[in-house]
Amino acid sequence: MSGFNLSALAVRERSITLFLIILISVAGVIAFLKLGRAEDPPFTIKQMTIITAWPGATAQEMQDQVAEPLEKRMQELRWYDHTQTYTRPGLAFTLVNLRDDTPPSAVPEQFYQARKKIHDESVHLPAGVIGPMVNDEYSDVTFALFALQAPGEPQRLLVREAEALRQHLLHVAGVKKVNIIGERPERIFVSLSHDRLATLGVTPQEIFAALNHQNLLSPAGSIDTEGPQVFIRLDGAFDKLQQIRDTPIVAHGRTFKLSDVAQVKRGYEDPPTFLVRNGGKPALLLGIVMRDGWNGLTLGKALDKEVAKINTGLPLGVSLTKVTDQSVNIKSATNEFMLKFFVALLVVMVVCFVSMGWRVGVVVAAAVPLTLAGVFIVMAAAGKNFDRITFGSLILALGLLVDDAIIAIEMMVVKMEEGFTRVHASAYAWSHTAAPMLAGTLVTTIGFLPNGFARSTAGEYTHNMFWIVGIALITSWIVAVVFTPYLGVKLLPEMPRIEGGEKTIRRTTTASGVCWVGSFGASGWWPASLSERSCLPALV
Repeated sequence: MSGFNLSALAVRERSITLFLIILISVAGVIAFLKLGRAEDPPFTIKQMTIITAWPGATAQEMQDQVAEPLEKRMQELRWYDHTQTYTRPGLAFTLVNLRDDTPPSAVPEQFYQARKKIHDESVHLPAGVIGPMVNDEYSDVTFALFALQAPGEPQRLLVREAEALRQHLLHVAGVKKVNIIGERPERIFVSLSHDRLATLGVTPQEIFAALNHQNLLSPAGSIDTEGPQVFIRLDGAFDKLQQIRDTPIVAHGRTFKLSDVAQVKRGYEDPPTFLVRNGGKPALLLGIVMRDGWNGLTLGKALDKEVAKINTGLPLGVSLTKVTDQSVNIKSATNEFMLKFFVALLVVMVVCFVSMGWRVGVVVAAAVPLTLAGVFIVMAAAGKNFDRITFGSLILALGLLVDDAIIAIEMMVVKMEEGFTRVHASAYAWSHTAAPMLAGTLVTTIGFLPNGFARSTAGEYTHNMFWIVGIALITSWIVAVVFTPYLGVKLLPEMPRIEGGEKTIRRTTTASGVCWVGSFGASGWWPASLSERSCLPALV
């Protein structure tokens, strides 16, 4: 690159360059601490499930009369790919798959359209079909699980305690939602005595009709007054267990209570569809879902602090303990990256110290943290987080970050050995190596281009690999042509001119700067017209 010389400008304006080094280093540390952390990058799930039930139907009837009409309506979706249906007597499970190249922004709209079509088709399904029930919220990943236990306590009281704790945890910064897992629905069991029914001549259908009629909620109208409208309500709903026992049964001209022919008691769903045990004892789980882009390490610490505070206020015998915590995995990935980073930095410094001397090794090694600081700043500005992909990309780029710095400082050392001063040797990196280094950087970055623009779920998961590697390599090029020459001027010693170096060197001052003209040397032949084709800006 000829004309404007960025390396020369960085060396000339030394105070500004030093200020930028300090600013980037401090901002990089702040960005590293503030960046969000997660175990995996977010990606869009392009599937939804449809569950329908039809008690008494065979598996073939579920397929032909329930699942097939829904499948045909799903084929109308813009990004429809295929469906998979599993049927058994009384139940059908349909998995709707969108195409893998569906844009993530179009997935919510497709799910909305699917819900509308399912709702329109539901009125044409056979009578007695329960559902369809749609689930498209696969993207919520449980960040942490906490077990709520109270040995000997009725579960309905434990559920109330879990609801109260849920409200507390929702106020923790970074919590998106809290799910209560393992709750057994309460049921009222009416156990009929068939001997008494036979003696009284009462059929079970009459019992069911009496219960349904008593608990029926029907409008009773309203009265228009000069003021507000007064609604009339007939209150016959059950709100106590004894009211169910006292339900009147009329049969064959005789009236008696339900408790005369049946036993009424409160219980839980039997058999249970889902049970949770922690340490072999019954428990409820509170599943924490983290907000998108949040720092997982910060959320883990905040949850530990809040749970410790909650435990101090719980009744005696009730405990809230941690079962799983994703922040542990995030911390492990972060520590692994830091370990690999320091190992790579140590290897680079040792190799540079052995082969080039300790001063050159320091200049080259300094390029790595400076480059990473710049990468962290760009990541923070672009809203990117630390996860498996970004950590892996940074580790992959570590071996490439020092290439440009080594080329720049080696060229500077060579020119100093040829007789150039440190100041003018530093400018040589821009005029003769900046363009080749930039070309090599861009070629390496383009190698990751498919990851950045692949229209698939895999591409969505790994697209940060292209951006992080690209940002790191371009930043390393900027560091090599701006900061490395400055550090070389500050840290490199005076180099003795090697045998075969420039024999005659004279300086010619022109209006455009200071030009150096020489004869044959280690770098080849330098014609007298050098000042006309490559003139360095005036350096202080």
